[in-house]
Amino acid sequence: MRPVRFNIHPKEASISDSIILSEMPDGHMGEGFFATKLSDVVGLARKNSLWPMPFATSCCGIEFMATMASHYDLARFGSERVGFSPRQCDLLMVMGTIAKKMGPVLRQVYIQMAEPRWVLAVGACASSGGIFDSYSVLQGIDQIVPVDVYVPGCAPRPEAILDGVMRIQDLVQNESIRRRNSEKYKALLNSYGIE
Repeated sequence: MRPVRFNIHPKEASISDSIILSEMPDGHMGEGFFATKLSDVVGLARKNSLWPMPFATSCCGIEFMATMASHYDLARFGSERVGFSPRQCDLLMVMGTIAKKMGPVLRQVYIQMAEPRWVLAVGACASSGGIFDSYSVLQGIDQIVPVDVYVPGCAPRPEAILDGVMRIQDLVQNESIRRRNSEKYKALLNSYGIE
C-alpha cells in the first residue's frame, strides 16, 4: 500500500506543498473506478475511526490525558471522539489499578460495548496487577475480558500509549470481517463467560 499525495496550488499552500492521505488498499484501478476487497475497505474505515472509551482509575489516566492533549494529539489517529457511553465505543482503554470489586463493572462495560470491540490494557496494573500483588487487586484484566494489546510501563509515557493505539489500528485494519462470527472467536468469548 502506498500513500496518496495531492498537490496544492502554490497560492493556496501554507505550511507544506502536499497533503498525505491514508494508505490506499490494494486493488484494481481504471478510468473512473477502483475495485478492492470489502474487508480491506471496512478495515481501513474502522482503523481510522476508532471511538475509545477510557476506563481510568489511577496514574495511567493522567498519562492518557496528556496523550489526548495538543502536544501528542490522539485525534491524529482518528480517535477524536472519546466517549463515555459504552454502547457508542469500540475501543476500551483500561488504565490503572482494577480492584476485584471493580471487575464485574469492567466486564459489564465490555459487554455493553458495540461489536466489533477491542481492548487496550495500559500500564503494569491493568496488564498484570503491577506492584499491587494483593488479595484486593485484579492481577491483569485479561482474567475477566479478552485483551488485544498491552502497553507496558508504570506509568507508560504518552508515546507508549500512542504506540499501543497504532498496534490496535494494525490489528483492526488486518482483521477479517468474518472473524467475529468464527467458532474460534465465539469459543474465546465463551471462555470468559460472554455470549
